[in-house]
Amino acid sequence: MQKLQLYIQGQRVELFDDETVSITQSIQNVKDISKVFTDFSKPFTLPATKSNNKIFKHYYNYHIENTFDARKKVDAEIELNNLPFRKGKVKLEGVGLKDNKPNTYKIVFYGNTVTLKDLLGEDKLQALTDLNDETLVYNDTNVKAKLIVDPTTTDVIAPLITHTQRLFYDSDTGHSHDDQYSGNLYYHSGTGHTHGVNYTELKYALRVHRIIEAIQVNYPEITFSDDFFNTTNIPYYNLFLWLHRKKGNVENLDGVNQSIVDSFPATSFDGDTQSQMINTSTLRISGVINDYIDVDLTLTPSGTTPYKAIVFKDGVEVYQSATVTSTLTINKSQIDLSQADYTVFIQAAADVSFTNISWYVEYRVSYFLPPENTSYSTGAFTHVSAFDFTITQQIPEMKIIDFLTGLFKMFNLTAYVEDNVVIVKTLNAYYSSGTSYDITKYIDVNKSEVNTALPYREISFYAEDTETLLAKQHEQLAGNTWGKIEYKGSDKELAGELYKVVTPFSQLKYEHLIDTNTGNSIDVQWGYFVDDNQDSYYGKPLLFYPIRQTSATEISFVNASGHEPLTTYIIPSNSVYLNPATGKDNINFNVEVNEYTATQDFTDTLFRKYYQNYILSVFDPKNRLTKVTAYLPLNILLKFNLSDRFIINGDSYKINSINTNLQTGKSDLELLNDIVISTLEEDTTPPNNVQGLAVDSVTYNSVSISWTGNTDTDLAGYKVYLDGVLNATLGIQDSYTITSLAQNTSYDIRVTAYDTSGNESAFASATEVTAQTEVQDVNAPTKPTNLSDDLIGTTAISISWTASTDDVGIDYYRVYVDDIVQSPTTSNTTYTITGLIPDTQYTINVDAIDTSGNISPLSDDLIVTTTI
Repeated sequence: MQKLQLYIQGQRVELFDDETVSITQSIQNVKDISKVFTDFSKPFTLPATKSNNKIFKHYYNYHIENTFDARKKVDAEIELNNLPFRKGKVKLEGVGLKDNKPNTYKIVFYGNTVTLKDLLGEDKLQALTDLNDETLVYNDTNVKAKLIVDPTTTDVIAPLITHTQRLFYDSDTGHSHDDQYSGNLYYHSGTGHTHGVNYTELKYALRVHRIIEAIQVNYPEITFSDDFFNTTNIPYYNLFLWLHRKKGNVENLDGVNQSIVDSFPATSFDGDTQSQMINTSTLRISGVINDYIDVDLTLTPSGTTPYKAIVFKDGVEVYQSATVTSTLTINKSQIDLSQADYTVFIQAAADVSFTNISWYVEYRVSYFLPPENTSYSTGAFTHVSAFDFTITQQIPEMKIIDFLTGLFKMFNLTAYVEDNVVIVKTLNAYYSSGTSYDITKYIDVNKSEVNTALPYREISFYAEDTETLLAKQHEQLAGNTWGKIEYKGSDKELAGELYKVVTPFSQLKYEHLIDTNTGNSIDVQWGYFVDDNQDSYYGKPLLFYPIRQTSATEISFVNASGHEPLTTYIIPSNSVYLNPATGKDNINFNVEVNEYTATQDFTDTLFRKYYQNYILSVFDPKNRLTKVTAYLPLNILLKFNLSDRFIINGDSYKINSINTNLQTGKSDLELLNDIVISTLEEDTTPPNNVQGLAVDSVTYNSVSISWTGNTDTDLAGYKVYLDGVLNATLGIQDSYTITSLAQNTSYDIRVTAYDTSGNESAFASATEVTAQTEVQDVNAPTKPTNLSDDLIGTTAISISWTASTDDVGIDYYRVYVDDIVQSPTTSNTTYTITGLIPDTQYTINVDAIDTSGNISPLSDDLIVTTTI
């Protein structure tokens, strides 16, 4: 029987003796394959003990100020037998009273990935004020520069996508389409025929990776791993979002030129005022709103030119002044003060100079102390009367969480939290990183089920919006939705439900132009973002790949004063490249006829590359959903990941879901038999033998090994054998630690390689190494002695003690206050305890943990009372 410990913000809570805790975990459930950001939640009922009342700060008594904030989720951790099991968040749901006294606390423990939704909430992409660093003037010069720029050198471009104007190419010198509104791209020098693509028809586009970066800047609690979100993952990194906030022309607020105030110096977080300039334009307010005495914005112009000031909160306008000609002060009541990000805009028809624009923040840290204040100032600032294309005002209106969910659905990504980092991987990469555990001997042989694993007869993958003209025409003429795949498997008589995986984006069909005069194709492909009546269209956010054409067919670009020829320009595409020999990746789910090449050679669709292996295995007639009960030991409960395989009687299974009683280890498992899918010709060639196998380190119960990585192009991973028996099946890695070994024992170790077709390098000729485990250290350290209080304050106590001794070495000390362990631990023999209550008695203890995990006896009590 395991003992469970629950910690809230580093403090151990007391549980009911009979509290039974079971959790269900699943990373991708066959019953709901489109669900992302999955993890578990678990309700607890806690006794209202003295210790728990301190942790929750007597929440039931609303007369107490600065009590526990039940509106927020706070850090928490579950341990089993004092060993880390899961980290997450806890939210207080309520307090049960008995005889008008607190009896129980009702809380919910949430897995960490769920907190993405909490942090982002309902915030939209326009709240990502860090993107305003990319703001630039919207004029013909800049649009042209962004139309011809190399997309690998910038995060903002202007692709050949029009919002209203239809483009074509007619080299007929008769010029039947000579008026300035004609979209004829054929360039003819001279005057009187300024046809071509008008710069006002084009909108900027932003690299998706820049949005991912901005999320992490605006929400510092979120850090994504670079497993998928990286600059070398071309199908992701080359992806751009078209900045299309409204149908038709690009416009700014009220049609008057405005500029963002972006000359504030960025600062670090100011704890005294709970504020920060997170970049050169954005003030972040983070404290308790009622404790802000003043949050004032003052604009001091140097002249009397009329202007307006506009304040945005999280990308939404909350204040607009009347037209003024002198100093303007805006107070906190006018900007709807809350925990949010604030940006300021100046609107004026002429240039306006300011001697200073400043935020003043005054905050009450404590009712017993004078308030703190700080100012953030620009110094001299000039509003230039030009049309600023401000990213947060032009980016599509979409929730950030919906944008992330769309990317996750496109690329079949999984997310989980590890060491406060959101690990993002494709499902294929996630499963390839797992290991294997043989749980045969832990299975309850008296209870099991084998069910069908296929709850659907058909799964459809498609984009939500295919209502633009050419995509709609494709549907009407071809009888199927552009980019959509409906997977039904090979058997057409399957039972089950219909299931849909839908991304919240537009899927545009592009047009590769031909010269209507000669019938020859040219180098131009373009996007036409209108409805089937050829009216300008809003639609859903559009993702695309930019491709820069150089030394290409000359086209006519209409600027503010005439037209000019261009032979370099960016065309939009659904495929990363125009040549399938370079790469076949594209963002259709179905293999469509490529708009540029008119072939079906771009076969690395979103479905084939990111979903096919999983879906084919689900539809495989050999697939089963096996339900078994196992009593898993602590060493597996603490270490297994949902990417791992469980081995039962020699058969390998993926984990569909697992419900575990944490005290008993009883686990109800839903397992999918591990099916290797291959749609290619049979490969029977094994990988090369593993080279360079070496023992790196040993302990009393583990051996760490490493080897030289194989270079086989179809390598899938490695298998580790211990004394001739398979110990682990790994993904692509070059090191591994074998655990749960016997002390003072010799082991023979071999490593083989296996490929994507299941071929394995020869075991007999594999390099073999021998490792001897050490003798286990079972001696606990001596207890810390001479515990003393060195400094006593109203809310803090500094203590010290005489170091423990140990035959191996002390790793760290734990400090307890009223039996609640403090966080963090320390390797020193001094410690300062904070967050205490004035004039309150506390009992303090310390224990020591050595490098083998042995725990010393608890020190003698040190009883201390904080001062008044």
